[in-house]
Amino acid sequence: MNDEQRSVTVAGIDCGTNSIRLKIARVDAHGMHDIVPRTLRVIRLGQDVDKTHRFADEALERAYAAAREFAGILSEHPVDGLRFVATSATRDAENREEFEDEIERILGVRPEVVPGTEEADLSFLGATSVVPRDLPAPFLVVDLGGGSTELVLGGDGVSAPDTQVQAAFSMNIGSVRMTERHLHTDPPTQDEIDAATADIDEHIDEAFRTVPAGRTRTIIGVSGTVTTMTALALGLKEYDHRAVDGVRLDNEKAYEVDDRFLRMTRAERREYKTIHPGRIDVVGGGALVWNRVLAKVSAAAQADHGEPIDSFVASEHGLLDGIVLDYGRRLLAR
Repeated sequence: MNDEQRSVTVAGIDCGTNSIRLKIARVDAHGMHDIVPRTLRVIRLGQDVDKTHRFADEALERAYAAAREFAGILSEHPVDGLRFVATSATRDAENREEFEDEIERILGVRPEVVPGTEEADLSFLGATSVVPRDLPAPFLVVDLGGGSTELVLGGDGVSAPDTQVQAAFSMNIGSVRMTERHLHTDPPTQDEIDAATADIDEHIDEAFRTVPAGRTRTIIGVSGTVTTMTALALGLKEYDHRAVDGVRLDNEKAYEVDDRFLRMTRAERREYKTIHPGRIDVVGGGALVWNRVLAKVSAAAQADHGEPIDSFVASEHGLLDGIVLDYGRRLLAR
């Protein structure tokens, strides 16, 4: 069989601070072809990790329950390989070995606790694997998670391929971390919002010393916070990934919706079926991070080349897609 005909079936698991996802796909020379597109469970693995630096017992039980469910799905879809990637919360947890041992017992594969830079590279690979060709490069992929947010800038399509990472930085800010650190009141007070904003801005300014965000021509936002807030901005009554994936949204609309939901009570947010129940309490913190990233990238672009960026593209494709595509390509290369 020649290289054009070869393929592998692989599974990827992305275990983040707030949610865990499974994807199974066939990978060949032409790309990735879904078998099980995505199974998501909100497990809040990062519950209190920012404060205690340990996984809570109840958080571990939620993670193990999801892993057992994924094991059942995998038993119905034999794969050539499985890669389990754990990110921000696991990097920070002192009792992560206990978690890794039990996951290995359930799934037969040990979690890989990847550094933020590798997480950024994989997110960029996943997001840009389906980018429409009419979007102007360079792309800035923003992967806004529960515990960390990655900024990844690609090439310009001239001096470097637009799908090649040029600079990346992982910030220790996300929807769960900002909520637990600052937004304690329901709804949050202005003082809490101001403190969270100052914290977020400090991290973004540090990231910009590594990532020349002013070069950005297209912002691509991935992760549950971005897609959820985009769905709300579109006025969707229930979440529909087909309506959200690839849509371009004006920043001003995002700012308005993000700020409104940040200042809502949790009871008010529960009225919106668009928001996954597991995100109700933290989506405001994520929305604030997203607002600040959009505003500061736009300002950097204005300073760099005289044109602010007034919109972004929401994408359902990010870290999980990158895990599967990268792993499949590496298996094919053996």
